[in-house]
Order: sequence, then structure tokens, then C-alpha cells
Amino acid sequence: MELRVNRRFGVQTISGAALAAALLALLCALQVLALWRSPAAWSPAVISVTLKPGESITLGQAELAAPQAGASHLGLRRDRAGRWFARNASGTRQLVLQRGGADRRTGSIALRPGHQFRLGATLFDVTAADGHSVSFSAGAGHWSYDGATLLREGRTQPACPDARAAARLAAYWNRLMPHALTLARPLAFGGNLYCGNRLGLEYVDYGSAAVARVKGQLLLAGADGERAPLMVSTAAGQFDLAQNEEALDGVTSLVAGRTRLATRTDGDIMQLRPLSHVALYGEARGVLPAQVQWEWRQRRAWALPAGPAWWIALALCCAIGAAGALAWQRGGWPFVRGASAATRAASFGTALLAVAGLAALILQRSATPPGIGWSILLGCAALWCCLLLPGRITLVAAAGTLLLAAGLLAQLELGLGAMESSWLRHFQKTSAVLAIGMGFGAHLRLRLRGRGAMLPQTRLEWMLALLAGAALAALLLQVLLGDETGVFDLQPVEFAKLALTALTAHCIAVGLGRDAAMPEHTRPAVRWFRLAAPALLFVALLGLALVQVDDYSPLILLLVWSMAMAFAYSVAAGRHGATAAIVATGCLAAAAVAYMRNAGAGEVAQWSFYADRFLVWLDPASHPHTGQQLLLGAQAIAEGAWWGSDHLLGVSTLGQGAGSALHIPAVQDDFAPSFFVNRHGLLGALMLWALQALFLVGVLQTAARSYAASRAARNFRQAWMGRFRCFALCGGAAFVLGHLLLSWGTNLAIFPIMGQPMSFLSAGGSHLLFFICPLLAFCAISAQSLEEIQSCRSMSNTKC
Repeated sequence: MELRVNRRFGVQTISGAALAAALLALLCALQVLALWRSPAAWSPAVISVTLKPGESITLGQAELAAPQAGASHLGLRRDRAGRWFARNASGTRQLVLQRGGADRRTGSIALRPGHQFRLGATLFDVTAADGHSVSFSAGAGHWSYDGATLLREGRTQPACPDARAAARLAAYWNRLMPHALTLARPLAFGGNLYCGNRLGLEYVDYGSAAVARVKGQLLLAGADGERAPLMVSTAAGQFDLAQNEEALDGVTSLVAGRTRLATRTDGDIMQLRPLSHVALYGEARGVLPAQVQWEWRQRRAWALPAGPAWWIALALCCAIGAAGALAWQRGGWPFVRGASAATRAASFGTALLAVAGLAALILQRSATPPGIGWSILLGCAALWCCLLLPGRITLVAAAGTLLLAAGLLAQLELGLGAMESSWLRHFQKTSAVLAIGMGFGAHLRLRLRGRGAMLPQTRLEWMLALLAGAALAALLLQVLLGDETGVFDLQPVEFAKLALTALTAHCIAVGLGRDAAMPEHTRPAVRWFRLAAPALLFVALLGLALVQVDDYSPLILLLVWSMAMAFAYSVAAGRHGATAAIVATGCLAAAAVAYMRNAGAGEVAQWSFYADRFLVWLDPASHPHTGQQLLLGAQAIAEGAWWGSDHLLGVSTLGQGAGSALHIPAVQDDFAPSFFVNRHGLLGALMLWALQALFLVGVLQTAARSYAASRAARNFRQAWMGRFRCFALCGGAAFVLGHLLLSWGTNLAIFPIMGQPMSFLSAGGSHLLFFICPLLAFCAISAQSLEEIQSCRSMSNTKC
């Protein structure tokens, strides 16, 4: 990798590795500069509320340091016996109490036999109820609901006229599957229709109340906002459910807005300890009621967390360090026996990096993250790990590392520019995940160094089968226990995309090199796996996109990937007619986008497939609420112009306030490009586009070299491995291209709003850990193996 710069008096050669290292050093230095220039930030460590028996107080956004709470949100009261009670004083936002490790919002109640509730003029009697189903009646009507399907007089109701294909498919699934496999769908009261899971009531707005399945209970709750009162009668009496007080006995924390506060009572004092989404202040001063006191703390860049999580993480790092030192003393690191001292040191360092990333992630999940300075060091160590490993630096490694560095810088700017503690967690999580993924990938690369990275085909097929099984199990787990945001804070879809890419690559690699003499081809189970496993995983992903995700972006992403893989296969197989047909299909898709962009809103309104999204896209000013992302994103891009909001490519605003761009919904994820353009201008975006293009070119370059090596291979095993690498890299590049197209198209209003993160730039998580890091590791291992094969052939080694 070299760059030649022509000069008047000769030719100067600049090493590509040196250029990549210089650019990476610059981006890391900008992170340190942003931290150094960030202003002081203060937040309350403990909020003390003093109440004597019989007194009460109402707290809100200012008193709780909760940016998204209402002005009057939490009502606290002590009765004459000294017990503490809480109620939701906000009519538009929820108040959640945690008791026994489970969260439950106030203004909700688990239905029991004998309960009655009145909504509008209708009184309902609960005749039977348990954790699985509830039966109730009103007048001559009888209903039963199991958390998924509403039955009226024992029969399901017809689908609602405005129900989309996903809702109809989910309702059909719930009718066929046993209760344990059903999808949770709430029962909504109000409106004029009896359909689906709606129970119509006269003179009551739709959604005024709902029954939903929440952690093994069926909870009745009223809607937020100005709705009809929901009166409930139990053995304790009659009360308005929204204004009902709850005793705080056994409550360990509460959530106001999005701010979680740990609770502890000590006589007349209740201590509220803010844990997340805490407002930050420029100075330790505020106007508070006489009954409220704050204990201030300053944000420290190099703070080490207190508590048991820190000691567990430290013990984990010490254990791996002791194991490495012992192995080194005995003459070899366990995973790279026989290697040189430099390789053993690098192997030990990469393992320690992955363990440090895991420790940082554990600390963050335990709500005791280390200071932001430690996260910067961890992220920079993960980035330099790619460039400092032995071996030649490839184009894909250099471009990918610089893209990751640019993404970390943007997330750090976003976190430091927001006066709320939770924004920095995106940068810290990305740094931890990047250390885990890059550390493990680099360690695997060192382990395979000098071994050709060749696995027997049968063993690889078993590994792919386990990968596919794990991906399908994770998707099923998301359907049963999660929602469209994932399950257990993970996105199984990203892992499934990795499995789909590997399976499809193997299927194409075997298909292009069929040999009737191979005994595996005579076994039906192996033949079925090779042909049907990718299709099964593809159908599972498609079904999840239709049922679980109320968006069509996964469908577009899978379509881009399918066309790219079909194009790669047709080119490799020499089927020029199919290649031309795929290119023509792509041109038609681009023409369709242009046609929809120029179509009138009246014509689009007649469509039945996501017509509302297209209307918002075509005329966002007429839909200021639903088009908020598009309008705010366009405003942020306009403010950035060519040179950024500071007219200096964002250099002078490093570490400073992020301004109005923070108000863009999902600005850390789907609309991260809008913030990047706002800060660094369209010139910065052009540099980012160039890096993204170089990354894709580098991946395809490695894929082409792998396919060329398969054509020159001397046996089937090498040829199959070369084709597998080629199509796996093509599949990974196709998914990355799909993410880039959808993200840039959404932010620049080329496409309707579609929720897909931008690879490398958006806040890291499952997409970074389960897809980007494995793709980078696979590219590096493939390039390393190609170099070893070429070196072996140059020495005329018959064992190559």
C-alpha cells in the first residue's frame, strides 16, 4: 500500500501505513483536545427530601435533575404513621417504580377476580383472571384476553381496516401458536370499532385505556394525557387509577421521565440517588425548595468507579495478566506456541485489550462507568491495535480504522456537547465494544498467522450449522421476549446477518466448484444444509422484519444484499445475461425512487403500503410531528453548510455544546450523519464518503484476490476456501453498502425515513460487535492468508 506524490524535481514515495498512522494520530489527538476543551460539569450525587409525618411535596424536572420529567412529576407524601407514598403528578409522562427487581408504572393494576373498572359510561366486571388470561363482561357482552388475542363471545374479531400486513401476520401467528409462543399485543379500549384487539366504546377516544402482558402479569393502565378517567373498584375501595398513590415499602428505585433514581429512607429523610439520564450544570448552584437539598459532584475525566463491579473487573484483568505472565515464563503464550517473543507480546496485549473492554462494559452496565478519559484510552488502544500488528497494512484495514476513529470522535463530541450524563454512555459503550471486538479479532489473527487459516470443509460446515442455529435461536428469543429494539440490550438481527453472509458464501463456493466425485454430495442431509440453510435464515430475517419491526428498512437492506450477492455470483459464473438483468433492475430501482420523489402527495396518499411515511417524506412541513426527524435533520445540515457550524470544520467547537442538533430524535444512531455534517460541514462529509468508498474498494479488492487465488489453486480445498472468502467478503460489503445507502439517503431526504444505523459512525453496539468487527477481522485474516500463499508459491513449495 503506497501513495506516490509527483513533484517537480522527482517522485516522492509516501508509505500508506505512515499516512494511515498520521491520520489516526490526528483523530486521536482531536479526541484528547475535545476532552481538554470541555467545560466543567456538575450534577447532584444525592437528592435529600425531608418530610415530617403528614407533609407532602411535589417534585419535577428542576428538583430531580431529570431533563425529560414534567415540571410537576413526582408527588411524595408521608402519612401519620410515617410511611412514604408516591403518586404520578404528571398527566403526560410515566412514573415507574422498581420493587423486587421488576419495574411497574404507577397508574396500572394487575386485574383480579372481583375487580371492576369504569371507562366512560361502561362498567366492566372481571369474572376470572390469572397471569395468563383475563375474562370480563359489561352488560350482555363477554370478552377474554390472553395478552395476545382478544376473544368476543369466544370468537376472534376481524382485522381492523387500517391494520398493516405485519399486524395481520402477527394476529394469525397468535391464533395458531400455543400461549408460550404468542407475541404480546395489547388490548386497547375506546373508539368506534370492534376489530383486532380493539374494544370500542361510545364517546371514549381510542387508546384511553389498555390491558397488556408485562412480565407474567396482565396490567390495566390508562393512557397518558387528557383522557377519560379510569375508575377502579377493589376490596380497598374506588379510586382514579391515574391518581392512585402507592406505598414506597420495598421500592428500590423509581424512574421519572427517563431518569432513574435509587431510593433509600432514613426517618424523615428520603435519599434519591440519580443513576442515569441526569442533568448537568455549569456550576454547583441551584434554587431548590426548603425541603430539598442536593449533594453536588463534579464530572471527572479520570475517575475510577467505586463498588463491587470495579473490584470484579480489576480482578478479571489481574487474572488474565497473571495467566499470561506464567505462560510467558514457561516459554510460550498458550495460543501461539512456538512464536517469536514479539508475536507472544502482541498476543498477550490483544487478549488483555479484549478483557479490558469486557471489564469496561461490565462497569457501564452496573451504572458505575469509569471516567471518560479511560474510555478514550481504551478506544485509541483498540484503534492502534489494527495498525501495530505484524504484517502489511491493507487498504481495508487503514480505511476501516480511520472510519472507526471518525465515529468515535463524533460520538465523543455528541456526549461532551450535551448537558446530560447519559449521552456519554454511547461513546463509552462503543469504546468498550470496540476493544472487545478488535482485541479478539487481532488475537485470532495472530493465532492463525503462519497456518494458512485453512479449515477442513466438514468442520467449517459444522461451525456454520452452529452459527445458523444460534442466529435462529436469537431471532426467536427476540420475537418471544423482546421488541423491535432487540432483546437483553442486544440486536440478534446483526448476528443473523453475519450468519446469513457466511452460509450463503459457503453455498455459492460449493456450487461453483461441484465435483461429483466428492462423497459429501451423495449425502442428502449435507445437500439440504448447503441449499436450504441460507434460505431458511433469510426467511427468518424477512419474517422478523415483517412481524417485529414496524419499518420497511430491513426489507430494503435485504434486497440490496440479495442483488449484490446475485451480481457477484453471476459475474463469477460468467452469466452475462443475468449480470445485465441485475444491473437493469438496479437502474429501475433508482428510477422508482426518482419517480416517488417527484410524485404528488395526492397520488401517494392512495397507496396502501406505508403511505403515511411517503407523505411525510414528500411534504414534511405538513406533518410537523411525524416529520420532526426529517425537518430537524435538514435544519442541522443547513447550519453546517460547507465548513461546519463554526466555519472551521468543527475544530473550534470541539468539546463545546452541541446546540439544536441534540433535539433530533435518534441523533446518536439513525441521524448521526446529520450531526456530523452540522459539526464538520459538507467538506467533512466528503472526506467521510471518500473513506467509506475506500473501505468498500478495499473489501472488494481482497475478495477479487481471493477469487483469483481460488482459480490458481492446486486442489479443491484451496479453491473452495478462496471462493468462500470471496463471497463472504462480497456479502459483508453488500450489507455495509446497504447501511450507508439507507443512512445517507434518510439523512439527506433522498429516501423516506428508515431506521438503520450508519456503519462505523453511529453509536456502537450489536452492529459493531457482531458484524463490523468480525468483518474487519475476516478481511485481515484473508489478506494475511493470501500473502502467505503467495510467499509459499514464490518459494516453489510443493506443500502450498
